Amino acid sequence: MALPPEKVSELKQIIRQQLTRMDVHGRIREVLAETIREELAPEHQQLSAEDLMKALRRRGIIDDVMKELTFVTDMNDRESTSTPKPSTHFVDRQPPVLQKTNIDPTRRYLYLQVLGGKAFLEHLQEPEPLPGQICSTFTLCLHFRNQRFRSKPVPCACEPDFHDGFLLEVHKDSLGDGSKMVDATTMLSICDPVHMVLIKTDTFGETTLVASYLLEWRSVLGAENRVTNVAVELLGVGTESKVSVGVLNIKLEMYPQLNKTLSQEIVNTQLALERQKTAEKERLFLVYAKQWWREYLQIRPSHNTRLVKIFAQDENGINRPVCSYVRPLRAGRLLDTPRQAARFVNVLGYERAPVIGGGGGKQEQWCTLLAFLCRNKGDCEDHANLLCSLLLGYGLEAFVCVGTKAKGVPHTWVMTCGTDGTITFWESLTGHRYIHNPINPDDAPLVEQPKPMYPYRTVGCVFNHQKFLGNCQPSDAVEVCVFDLHDESKWKPMSGEAIKSVCSPGATTSLPPFPPLCASTLDAAVISNEIELQLRILVSEHRKDLGLTIVWDDQLSYLLSPALAAYELERTTSISAGNEEFQDAIRRAVPDGHTFKGFPIHFVYRNARRAFSTCLRSPFCEEIICCRGDQVRLAVRVRVFTYPESACAVWIMFACKYRSVL
Repeated sequence: MALPPEKVSELKQIIRQQLTRMDVHGRIREVLAETIREELAPEHQQLSAEDLMKALRRRGIIDDVMKELTFVTDMNDRESTSTPKPSTHFVDRQPPVLQKTNIDPTRRYLYLQVLGGKAFLEHLQEPEPLPGQICSTFTLCLHFRNQRFRSKPVPCACEPDFHDGFLLEVHKDSLGDGSKMVDATTMLSICDPVHMVLIKTDTFGETTLVASYLLEWRSVLGAENRVTNVAVELLGVGTESKVSVGVLNIKLEMYPQLNKTLSQEIVNTQLALERQKTAEKERLFLVYAKQWWREYLQIRPSHNTRLVKIFAQDENGINRPVCSYVRPLRAGRLLDTPRQAARFVNVLGYERAPVIGGGGGKQEQWCTLLAFLCRNKGDCEDHANLLCSLLLGYGLEAFVCVGTKAKGVPHTWVMTCGTDGTITFWESLTGHRYIHNPINPDDAPLVEQPKPMYPYRTVGCVFNHQKFLGNCQPSDAVEVCVFDLHDESKWKPMSGEAIKSVCSPGATTSLPPFPPLCASTLDAAVISNEIELQLRILVSEHRKDLGLTIVWDDQLSYLLSPALAAYELERTTSISAGNEEFQDAIRRAVPDGHTFKGFPIHFVYRNARRAFSTCLRSPFCEEIICCRGDQVRLAVRVRVFTYPESACAVWIMFACKYRSVL
């Protein structure tokens, strides 16, 4: 049966990639040179193709190639459960397996290969990892036009062994027919960069942001041989944003190959025009922002001390308008409600930006969304920006508030304005919600005033993707503030057009695009079992060190599950349910004359040893784990709840029952 032309082309591409990856051409050249030296007589007899094939077979090269090729006959069983994705991620496995590609021959793709790294000098003295040894790893995360990819982890080294390929589809957001087989001229107008984030994961599973880079890929449109090799110098983040951390060797090519390439001069001119246009927009916005700030200070000189933040530095040390850090973000089917979104943001780890040296100062660093999601932790500003973006995606009128909490510590949180005028504060680090009822300072002393439950003290400004408003009320104390954002005597607005000129999607080429959320790759049941088993071992060892025996009660452990599920439901919905059934089951499981004690605790990480150490610091938990008495039975239950981006909430409950002996 004859294959259609596009399938033949696709098959040729796959075979070519396989031969290149195995370096078959280089090995054939070596065999050819060796055969000529050994077998050609002085009279220069002819060497036939048959002689060369015999030499290749004798050295096992043909057998190697045939072993590497895997012919897929039926993919129905494997693909029936998942929707075909618009792009493919090639990853080398051990042993290498040729993966079935999902290329549509009528669309354009950018094939980005990472061919190793060099000059990662911080790891110059890193020893070679032994087989099976756990070591620190690098992972490269990519985002391009709503597609996200992640490389396989490679051991940290001065020359990390990155060898990954990513097939990026160059398409319109609508995935419509208009994006099919775009030519070089059309692709030149697609200014979305490839956002690359390098993450380091240490032996304890802790992640660190190493570098963030926006790759300009359009140089391949003017490459003479339709392939371009780029040495990308990665710079550090935060205070090290001017310091090189290493170099990645990257190869770019288009699939299918372009029939006609552009001249390099045209490509360079287009890129220069875009940079010039972006710089002019940013300059005009800066002039406007300075004028706005002067007018704001003229209202009241004390405004100079208020936290009115118009610009913020990202991880690369670039000053960007704060409105560019927020954009309506839809979570698809990964999150169902705004409160579930708040819970998701809450379980992402909290970590202040690192500061070199002492002094206790706070390092200024607002992360781009991709860097925050890939690292799976960030500062309060990162959490607030993500929560505000998700709430905007759910159709709420949401703003990020910049102000202070107790003791004047700078802080950011999220506010939503209801259609009935209700103001709700959302604390992105805890998931808590607070209704704001302002105190009227002009009321008589005997009038009962609402007591604020929220931890916030002052608010200087509020913003989202379209609006920026400075607080110009006589006092910036949150408890007396009126959040009538349409009243310009209370809130001084910035021009919506000025904000749109630099913060709307595609307005400038310097803005990193917003990535979509990714579904969790974690199996909650498997991880729950693993952590529970590790905790049992740790408790047994701890009691053994104290000279105590241990008997586990599996049934009691199982009965703790409903309580953990109820705790997570309460965190997500603020509704408590199922407590009556849990208490009834425990009463039945604990005989008369026996005492039951339970201790639930919540974590956002999966390190069992670290969790156990934290639990032992609580006198209540230590009392259970080190319980002494007659007929002591111990129980532990772990329940992991997974969220997008492989974030998770880990609930652990230790319990014991024993006969009371007076």
